[in-house]
Amino acid sequence: MSRTKIRLEHLTKRFPGQQQPAVDDLSLEIPEGEIVIFVGPSGCGKTTTMKLINRLIEPTSGRIFLDDEDVTRVDADRLRRRIGYVIQQIGLFPHQTIAENIATVPRLLKWDKARIAKRVDELIETVGMDPATYRDRYPKQLSGGQRQRIGVARAMSADPDVMLMDEPFGAIDPITRDRLQNEFLRLQSEIKKTIVFVTHDIDEAIKMGDRIAILREGSHVAQYDTPERILVDPADDFVADFIGRGASLKRLSLSRVRDIELGVWPTVDDGTDAEQARRALLATDRGCLLVLDDRRRPRSWVGADHLGRADGPRLSETGLPVAVVTPHATLSDTLNEMITARYSTAVVVDESGAYAGVVDIDTINEAIRGMRSGERSAARDRLEAGPRPEPAP
Repeated sequence: MSRTKIRLEHLTKRFPGQQQPAVDDLSLEIPEGEIVIFVGPSGCGKTTTMKLINRLIEPTSGRIFLDDEDVTRVDADRLRRRIGYVIQQIGLFPHQTIAENIATVPRLLKWDKARIAKRVDELIETVGMDPATYRDRYPKQLSGGQRQRIGVARAMSADPDVMLMDEPFGAIDPITRDRLQNEFLRLQSEIKKTIVFVTHDIDEAIKMGDRIAILREGSHVAQYDTPERILVDPADDFVADFIGRGASLKRLSLSRVRDIELGVWPTVDDGTDAEQARRALLATDRGCLLVLDDRRRPRSWVGADHLGRADGPRLSETGLPVAVVTPHATLSDTLNEMITARYSTAVVVDESGAYAGVVDIDTINEAIRGMRSGERSAARDRLEAGPRPEPAP
């Protein structure tokens, strides 16, 4: 495990009028540069625990350490300026422009105007948006996914080492949610922040987390481990029930396209004559060709039937649409794209959008077989190790 960034020691929170503490004697270490997910049933204390970390809620007892400094008694506002915070409702100020929203903390820190303007544009670009287009717009002029991106940008504005994210993608449609998750994981691979992330969704936890803390009522830790270990070797029946069925399929969220060997596919330039393309197709053992434009970006699949009907200057004017994924996509995302596409092969593109290879159903099957083999091996190890000790209440 890497250096500990956040350490919680015997953290407890009792709210007035409640018999049981919301957080009960929690001790946990969060490694630097990792995404740690808090997940568990409703009311288990996961959001309360997150809010204790930046003291939006004050602990009843226990201590919070950030970089080995006890921050339990330091000025709470100063602490929060060291920690980025993203919530599901985003919380952008509606009367302020996007630039003004992102600049909130830098202004409090008294940065000069030139430094703030540079940081704002840098962050808008970092989250995949054009500064010239969006900096002077207001939140109501953005889509839900765009507002969520700006919420992340605002949390990163003062370049905090730590970010807290409370169900940040929970209120977004599933397609946008997948894209934002993938974009955030790509971003995290570059910035390496320490992130505490709350979700109620075990599939999101498996996809996003370097480590997962599955919490029982009172923020008691049922299991704190890597996603793979939790899926292969759940600590007890509570964890196994929370994960649910289909652990092998869930493990597809642990593997990414960049981790597997890509297949190759016969390609043809978009401007190729239909007769030349037909001859190229006959020379392959495939049922269709992948059409690429002049920047090698995939445009369509064309088979013999399409080529027979092609009468325009561009082959991409006919054929079937292409399901495109990036190297950062999980195999779960890739399988979903393949299932919903009319041609069940996903095309992988690089950062410029150029063709890099393909993933087909055989590749996915091979990954699942490898996962099942790992699960059988873990089961043998558990049998040899004997019964696991009962977790502390």
